[in-house]
Parts: sequence; C-alpha cells; structure tokens
Amino acid sequence: MGDFWIDSRLAESPAGVVYCAHADGSDPVMLIHLRDGAASDPAARARFSGEINAMHIDTVVARGGQDQDEGRMAVRFRDEDDDPIVASHRPLAPWVALAFSGSPKAVSEAQRVLAAVDLVHTPQLGSPAGPDFQMHWWQNIRPGTWRMWPLPWPGRKDRAGWLSLLTSFLLMLLIASVAVLLAILVFQNQQKVSPPAPVPSSESATGTGSGSGSPSQSSGEPSSGESSSGEPSELESRSDTPSMEQPSGDSSGPGSPSPERKL
Repeated sequence: MGDFWIDSRLAESPAGVVYCAHADGSDPVMLIHLRDGAASDPAARARFSGEINAMHIDTVVARGGQDQDEGRMAVRFRDEDDDPIVASHRPLAPWVALAFSGSPKAVSEAQRVLAAVDLVHTPQLGSPAGPDFQMHWWQNIRPGTWRMWPLPWPGRKDRAGWLSLLTSFLLMLLIASVAVLLAILVFQNQQKVSPPAPVPSSESATGTGSGSGSPSQSSGEPSSGESSSGEPSELESRSDTPSMEQPSGDSSGPGSPSPERKL
C-alpha cells in the first residue's frame, strides 16, 4: 500500500484496519487503512483527516488516499500519479502510516483514531431513549480501495530487492559454470576415435571390381599343362586298350602289354 508492505494485522473496527507494515530499508510502521464503507462517506473521511492533522509531525510518517492532501499534515501526503489509472478506477481509500514502537500504547492510539471515525465511543447527550444510532455504512466492511504498483513477480507477495536479484544471478552463474566444468571433465578422458576409412569413388570401385571379379585364364581355367595332369588326355585313354602297333623303345609301362615278336 503506497510504498509500504503489510506484515500483520494489529486491530480492526467497522471503520478500518490497523496493520504492521514496513518500507524498503526503513523501520516498521503502523498503517491505518479505512474500509470501503467509511472511505465512501465524505464526513468519515473528514473526521479521519482531522485526527491525523492534530498529531505531531514526527508521529506521521506518510499519508495518502482521497481528500488526504489538505491540512497541517499535507506535507506528508504521497500521491500516486505515476500509477496507471483509468476512468473506471475508484479513488483510493484514505490511509496513514504512523511511527510504531511495538508497544500496546501505540495500538491503542490507532484504535482511538478509528473510534473517532465510526463514532462508536461517542458519549450520548441526555438519557438513552428511542432507537439506537448506527452509521449507514456500518455493514460495508469490505477492504478499502488500494493499488499496488509496480506489480511483484508471479507468485510473490513482496517486491524483489536488488540483493535478491544479485543473489539469483550469481547462483545461476555458479550453476552454469559447474555444468560446463563437469562437461569438460567427462569428455576429455574419452579415447580418441580414428576417422573412418575413405569411401571409394565410382571410378576406383569399377576398376577394382573388374580386376577381382573376373577370374583370369591362368587361375580360373586350366592350362594346357594342367589338362595333361588334371584330365586324362586322348593318348592316355587309348593306352589302356591293347594295340598291335610296335612300341617305340623299351619304356612301355606295365599296364600296356606288348605282343611277342615273331621269329
């Protein structure tokens, strides 16, 4: 609310609520904020402003809201003209931040201010008679209009200071450095992989295939010398049958008998 962040609730009444709040880098304060019913009544706003103007200037830390920029304590007024405001927005409910010592006496002073607004403890004139008196906004106890700007981060209930941002940045930088260091230690101990063999081109593949695919005549086909040893020749096939011819020389084999010579 304004430049203050609400910490806890101290007291309440039909006219408003008393909070314990703090600002960035300052001491805790006691913040009084009028409810929607009292903030919509000009007379209630005037009574609230009169109680604040009657206080000591050191007691009032800041004030804001509708019709709170008048009187002796107008120097403590904090406008919020830099906030984005459209025509449909209602005026802000009056509020004031008082110096807070943490004592019950300070809380009692805040309750006295609220009692002066809702007139609960106003002494009656004469003897009680007739119907009871009650403010027309007594049942309207909704929180008064307030605005927070700039908005906090999603999921955050307070603004992030420079110290939090710096800590987050340094932590993120540390995590990234550790990740890079681990990656270097893991990959530097791996064995080097030899590059793959070059892929032959189309011309070399054709030349190699023709030399190795077609067998030569000397390796695949039998030669004339091999035909005499591997396959029986026509002469050897005829040597098994007896012949009447005269052999040449005396080197006839035992398998080929020769006829006796005629005398």
